[in-house]
Amino acid sequence: MDCDNPCSPYGDALPKALIRSDIWFSDGNIVLIADSAAFKVHHGQLERHSEVFRDLFSVPQPVDQSLIDGCPSVELHDRPTDLYHLLIALYDGIYFQKHTAADFIAISAVLRLSTKYFIEHLRERCIARLAIDWPTSLPEWDRREHDGTDSEGRYNPREIFPHPILMLKLAYELNLDTFLPIAFYDLSRYGPSKILTGTRGPPPIFFTEGEPEGQLIRLSDDHLCATFLGREAAQLYIHTFLESALRDRPSTNCANVGKLSAVHCIESFYFIHLNVLRSVGGIACGRDADPLHTLLQAAEMLERTDFSDGVKTCGLRMCSVCKTEFIDAVKKARLEVWELIPEWFGLGEPRSVEDMN
Repeated sequence: MDCDNPCSPYGDALPKALIRSDIWFSDGNIVLIADSAAFKVHHGQLERHSEVFRDLFSVPQPVDQSLIDGCPSVELHDRPTDLYHLLIALYDGIYFQKHTAADFIAISAVLRLSTKYFIEHLRERCIARLAIDWPTSLPEWDRREHDGTDSEGRYNPREIFPHPILMLKLAYELNLDTFLPIAFYDLSRYGPSKILTGTRGPPPIFFTEGEPEGQLIRLSDDHLCATFLGREAAQLYIHTFLESALRDRPSTNCANVGKLSAVHCIESFYFIHLNVLRSVGGIACGRDADPLHTLLQAAEMLERTDFSDGVKTCGLRMCSVCKTEFIDAVKKARLEVWELIPEWFGLGEPRSVEDMN
């Protein structure tokens, strides 16, 4: 971007109360002011993309208006950090070469103001990017979870995806109801103390009064209740699944039924039962209230060969019929979980927008 004197505070032609941003074109013909930050841009560029800006600039200005760097100025009631990212997107586009959690700073800012100023192409671009982090289909969720796991099997989603509380705050602010269920579900997988603690918001580019660095963002009481109730429902689902899916195992279709080898299928189902309960109860590390992950792990146990019988490592000695039946039960259960998530978090009907701070 061709700008003069980037990030130079208190430019010579600016009032002392204003900070000259690094979006300051020498041939610009209008200065936008947001709080204490000033941006010298081209009103034609803004009018080209937004009827709101077009109408705003058409309002006659006072004849005695003081000029800034030879240009008229317009004061906008936007956060300067948001305006900065919007202008960058309008001039340079908005691209994400490698998806990281830090993308959310620009996405949320551009989405907020592209919604306000009716800049549809930027709004659609931001919505599409959010859908990668907060998918609305089970296959895309599984892809997302795979992306958050490194080559050694460590799950570290916060390097790639923003904290779910940030997404919930944005979704309620802009009525992005589509993303609410999966954001609540993602948050419910945290331990209760972490859910209560909240998270630090991204630091603003321009530090202004009322927008401190790393502002702590917590859920409202209503949203805390929704999160914990959903978490409880998710854990209860697994207990219910175990009762229904494992109660009559092995089934009468078992290839070992009536044989001494039937003990292998019985022991395998018992082993799966115990390990799933460990995960649900929080003994296992990580996603202890995550039925989608827990069910996937249960199915993967059938193919693992790293279990120990006390002497050597081995796999579960379950017959092919029992394996097929159990895998089908898991697939059905995971689809059911996905459909139940909105209900678990009280999102079956429209919810009111509440203050997240």
